[in-house]
Amino acid sequence: MRVLLSTIGSRGEVQPVVALAVRLMAMGQEAVVCAPPDFREWAESLGVTYVSVGPELRGTARRSTTAVPSPEQRRQMIEGTVAAQFDAVGAAADGCDVIVAGGALAIAAHSVAERRGTGYVYAAFAPVTLPSVHHAPPVFGMLGQRPPDGTVDHRTLWAEDAARWNTQWGAALTARRAAVGLPPVEEVRDHLFTRTPWLAADPVLAPWPEPSGLDVIQTGAWTLPDHRPLPAGLERFLDAGEPPVYCGFGSVRAPEGVTGAVIDAARALGRRVVLSRGWAGLSPVDGHPDCMVIDEVNQQALFRRVAAVVHHGGAGTTTAAAMAGAPQVVVPQMFDQFFFAGRVEGLGIGSAHPSSGPTADSLRVALHQALAPTVADRARVVAGGMRTDGALTAARRLIEEHG
Repeated sequence: MRVLLSTIGSRGEVQPVVALAVRLMAMGQEAVVCAPPDFREWAESLGVTYVSVGPELRGTARRSTTAVPSPEQRRQMIEGTVAAQFDAVGAAADGCDVIVAGGALAIAAHSVAERRGTGYVYAAFAPVTLPSVHHAPPVFGMLGQRPPDGTVDHRTLWAEDAARWNTQWGAALTARRAAVGLPPVEEVRDHLFTRTPWLAADPVLAPWPEPSGLDVIQTGAWTLPDHRPLPAGLERFLDAGEPPVYCGFGSVRAPEGVTGAVIDAARALGRRVVLSRGWAGLSPVDGHPDCMVIDEVNQQALFRRVAAVVHHGGAGTTTAAAMAGAPQVVVPQMFDQFFFAGRVEGLGIGSAHPSSGPTADSLRVALHQALAPTVADRARVVAGGMRTDGALTAARRLIEEHG
């Protein structure tokens, strides 16, 4: 069997599909990943066949958080990504038996599968991204949206979300489908998600709420085992004192001033800091030896050795920290990050910080709560109940249904 895994996004979208590709290959299947060029070298180092689509995304983490695109800019971005995806995914689909779309921005995957007569699976990485009366839709910060204030019911918000999908994506999708001989779709979101989406998220950390109008198949999170040793310098830093606080915002923008605020807050609590540069290019505020700056490392190993993880609340980072049993402080910025912040706090494994304006004082309070012994104990209990076989479960199901 040959599987094409298509996604558009940052590492939070790409790493799960790469994890599934690696698992499929270990089971004797062929797998191709079609994703942004930022991750090509890394994926190919794992033996994954990789097809780049669209521009590099790394620079988006350093742009102004107030730069909301104009309607014309938005139209151009949408038309550009739809065209690029139809071309790249269409070419990469040669010889494939099934196409898996990872995340909501994999716009072309279902149409390519439809035209070629191959199987299609849509996979979400957080339950909040799928329609349900139990939660409101996530918000896109780049479009100037803000989280709902609770005054509008969920059914209405999801209806508005469906209309927004049609308005923003309908024309571009219809035009490209017509160019390859396919009819228009009436509801863009339903076309992408289908009635039987998969949910690649851990049932403990991010359960699917029932009852629901969708037949959701929850496989567990698609995680990639990481056996890399930590860099020698980081090992020495970790061994030189009490477990430090980790701070990193992955491949998204970081709130202005967050680096200094985290370092000041940690120092006030007698903690050292491991600072991950990430795409935002975080850097220390001084040369004090209680702060070490790192690039991308094995989070699975590192998070087991820190006192707490301060981060943005992306699905991948939240899952990695939860699996490691590390208390968390989540400072969400957009999309599903608000959901994961709420889950961390609701499970008692950390604190949810307001998305804007983190200060040394506010982070000190959040860190103090996360560092409580009861939170550490709870984090270890939750970690013990989480699944590690999500990618295996998904791979087996793909083989059973499409092999």
